[in-house]
Amino acid sequence: MANDTITPTPTINHVTFRNPDMFWDIAADIYLPVDFDETKTYPAVVSAHPIGSCKEQTSGNIYGAALAEAGYVVIAFDASFQGASGGTPRFMEDPAQRVEDFRRVVDYLVTLPYVDADRIGVLGVCGGGGYTLASAKTEKRFKAVVSITGVNYGRMMRDTLNAGDGVLAALRGIAAQRTAEARGADTAVNGMLPDSAEGAQAAGDIDIVEAYDYYRTGRGESANGCVLFEAAHGANALAFDAFHLAEELLDQPLLVVVGDKQGAFGAFRDGKEICERAASEDKQLLVLEGVSHYDLYDQPNGAGEALKTVIPFFDAKL
Repeated sequence: MANDTITPTPTINHVTFRNPDMFWDIAADIYLPVDFDETKTYPAVVSAHPIGSCKEQTSGNIYGAALAEAGYVVIAFDASFQGASGGTPRFMEDPAQRVEDFRRVVDYLVTLPYVDADRIGVLGVCGGGGYTLASAKTEKRFKAVVSITGVNYGRMMRDTLNAGDGVLAALRGIAAQRTAEARGADTAVNGMLPDSAEGAQAAGDIDIVEAYDYYRTGRGESANGCVLFEAAHGANALAFDAFHLAEELLDQPLLVVVGDKQGAFGAFRDGKEICERAASEDKQLLVLEGVSHYDLYDQPNGAGEALKTVIPFFDAKL
């Protein structure tokens, strides 16, 4: 689905910034409201991309653009070590860093004179949705929280490895790779997707099939949406739980959007779980019928329908 089937193309400012605690830059795209006036202040939304993805994909070109059309300043950012953001090794997926990035983005956002610092929301897609939920537990500058087909990345990885012995074997492999690299070996990078559409079909799971279609065809492919993962620093992800202490700490107004066509990534089950567990008194689980995980990235029946609830939600809560 082309972006202009949801919203006209907004004005986008490409920025980089660095916090005092960082040795690298974060790259972001700022989507400005239609008829933007720099002398006014606007509510803002931080938008987080899926795992293996980048700001140019669904978090920016779909949700960022639509929210800007609705009157919001939206900042879609690349995670540290990924996309156009800095940091080495490349393609590192460290949940602690991913969560800290949200705070760094808000630190930058509140310096912009046209942003109302008391009206900031957050939205994330897929793994970015899980990280959004994790960050909102402790980042209370977020006044409203939206998860779009959000996935608890640590849970997903443990399930993929069949938990138990599979996880322990993976941790031993990570330890061996880290030792090898400490002794001079090259960095190891793994791909999550099959090498061909036929390989994706052979996997027999809707999420894998549609992930290939999104990331490896003209539908959604981007130079920075590599779906690659650095191996030697993957241990933290296997011990990560985005929902830990949600019963105590996740108290902002919450909207969780999932489709009912379930696949291996587990967004449907994660969405139900976080809505049950979150401390938020104001929370909603929106289940879209006949919609898959990747429909919620860019398709009219998925992302288009989700936005019909997401925009009014932010309007009411911000």
